[in-house]
Amino acid sequence: MKSETRNIGLDVKTPKDRCTDVNCPFHGTVKIRGRLFRGGITKTDVSNTATVVLYYYNYLRKYERYEKKQTRLKVHNPPCINAKVGDNVLVGETRPISKTKHFAILEVSK
Repeated sequence: MKSETRNIGLDVKTPKDRCTDVNCPFHGTVKIRGRLFRGGITKTDVSNTATVVLYYYNYLRKYERYEKKQTRLKVHNPPCINAKVGDNVLVGETRPISKTKHFAILEVSK
């Protein structure tokens, strides 16, 4: 396993810490492709997993108004980033890491 930080092709700050996680986009083999989101972390789990909430507006044509909706994503939280509850993060789409995880945290902005 290489421990040097690799360029993931996006304009994000690389983490200062190094990790040996296979599913880390900076030090592992997972590549970022597809969609990027910004959201807030509401929950973290033991197995390098975090729950990110994304808010968006949906237009209701009948009432000519917008409703606020939310989506929860399970994301991979690499040890080199180690985001906490309440942090705003940038999330990128990856290959399926597990049954429900298809995204990885790329950057933390508090």
